[in-house]
Amino acid sequence: MFKHFTRREIATSGARIVTVCGGSGPPLLLMHGNPFTHASWHKFAPQLAEEFTVVCTDLRGYGDSEKPPGGDDHGAYSFRAMAQDQVEVMAALGFDRFMAAGHDRGARVLHRMALDHPDKVARAAILDIIPQHHLFNHMTREWGKASYHWFFMIQPFDLPERLMGADPDYFITRKLAKTEKGLSFFGEEALAEYMRCFRNPATIHAMCEDYRATFGVDFDMDTADFAAGRKIECPVLLLWGAAGAVGRNHKPAEVWRDYASDIRGAAALPCGHYLSEEAPEETCRELRAFFLAP
Repeated sequence: MFKHFTRREIATSGARIVTVCGGSGPPLLLMHGNPFTHASWHKFAPQLAEEFTVVCTDLRGYGDSEKPPGGDDHGAYSFRAMAQDQVEVMAALGFDRFMAAGHDRGARVLHRMALDHPDKVARAAILDIIPQHHLFNHMTREWGKASYHWFFMIQPFDLPERLMGADPDYFITRKLAKTEKGLSFFGEEALAEYMRCFRNPATIHAMCEDYRATFGVDFDMDTADFAAGRKIECPVLLLWGAAGAVGRNHKPAEVWRDYASDIRGAAALPCGHYLSEEAPEETCRELRAFFLAP
């Protein structure tokens, strides 16, 4: 899937992170969402690598990256911890400042990274999320129905782990088949990778820890930052799927004005939640234009 990319495992201060890197030019970090791996970028990462040094990683807990113990406060799976991993990965590759795109959980990592490490992130592309601080303070029936797994996966260990792990192939394929298109747009090899990794009980547990952290330590950080008026200061691109829950239930460009100071672009793409799999050409075109802009 990543022809001419080099695979490495980079040890950060908190985890061992699987990384694939290819191309030449300005450094560009791509971070996947739940329940994926770096394979979620396979449809256009090679194309971007014609103009950028593209780095795709498995977030801690996901794919084949290390899965540290969660702890009582689940802080090992906070977006701050995940962002720190990614900054250290880029430093290990020789990049002290870089551009980044994140989808779903990866976009939440990027949001935190831009706040914690403003000197590192030159530009940020946020794909198909509403900030969790806004979601938790403006809960709706529509969001609860579309994002039921948020509430399920935060339940105490090991209820969600046991239920998800009882039939992991069924759970992941049912979760991914959100629309009438089902699984048709997923690359066959990429889907097999997602399923392989999800069969690992340690991966399922790490995913639950990720969501538990979001409702706890992450929300505490977000609340403090919002009260202090802290926003993403670097240029931001917002992309979302017109047919997905974000596009149907929210006004992303309006919401993000409270969280980002320099929004350079905002666009709804002709797809659901999985932009890089459902609308790869449109997603690649938007990312390329944003990251090459002066």
